[in-house]
Amino acid sequence: MVQLTNSTATVTLNTGASIPQLGLGTWRSTDEEAYNAVLHALKSGYRHIDSAAIYKNEGPVGKAIRDSGVPRDQIFVTTKLWGTQHRDPKFALELSLKRLGLDYVDLYLIHWPVAFNAEGFTTDEQFLSVPEKADGNRDLDWNQQDPEAGWNFKKTWELVQDLPATGLTRAVGVSNFSVNNLKALEAAGLKTPSVNQVELHPLLPQDELIAYAKEKGIIIEAYSPLGSQDSPLFSDEILKSIAESNGVSVAQVLINWGLKRGYVVLPKSVHTTRVEDNFKVFDLKEEDFEKVSQLVKTIGEKRLIVPNWAPFPTFE
Repeated sequence: MVQLTNSTATVTLNTGASIPQLGLGTWRSTDEEAYNAVLHALKSGYRHIDSAAIYKNEGPVGKAIRDSGVPRDQIFVTTKLWGTQHRDPKFALELSLKRLGLDYVDLYLIHWPVAFNAEGFTTDEQFLSVPEKADGNRDLDWNQQDPEAGWNFKKTWELVQDLPATGLTRAVGVSNFSVNNLKALEAAGLKTPSVNQVELHPLLPQDELIAYAKEKGIIIEAYSPLGSQDSPLFSDEILKSIAESNGVSVAQVLINWGLKRGYVVLPKSVHTTRVEDNFKVFDLKEEDFEKVSQLVKTIGEKRLIVPNWAPFPTFE
């Protein structure tokens, strides 16, 4: 059986700041679940909490941070800009900080490279929504015929890249950006994001994206590292065999596979025992690491988080 210890590893952003390599995700957590999970995580040793405006649980996440007793400067907190507020990210960040009850976050991300038409929106309920047109399609703030003429993620990033100067966030980055999206920022002469947070697990290893990010000094963060809800990975016989031989869970194998690849891993759980277990690290043997890495060749590549942003060409 392997020796399990709490994670202490960090990676360094292009700002020079350290970010804990293992954090707690809070997507799909109710207010009560988010509060309890974050509070228990911090008391168990976690120092990295990942949230987002659209998760609609920034309030309880922030309360758990304050109630934990852990000094604020010891916790790395991330939240994200939702698509309804791409034209005014500073105001959006101020609203997130108000909901969190914090003076600043450590990292602020553009959640998706997709802006929504939010003309006339003034309330949280409106901002934290997915606007739709009369035909049921999502109402994008984007000109398909002439993307450069309308609003686009480059214009959003041009505003976001300067937010650290306000003191409201220490670093900024993106999420769900493809290699082409990142190249578009560079071609426009804009600053390099500190982070790109993407879906990443053995069935979506994102090798090209990881290589590009490494070349440019962008830290990759893995959301849904366990494969999201109803993950096919938990029933895989190879993973179950590796877990059994090491005396760990399949989730722990998946998390430690990601950590061994060198990026930030953000598993989510609302169960206290799993929150604790997910924070345990061990040395995944090279032969087991290779078996996990080969799963995409035998099972096939599967992207599990595929929202419909049509006609915007997401992931291209």
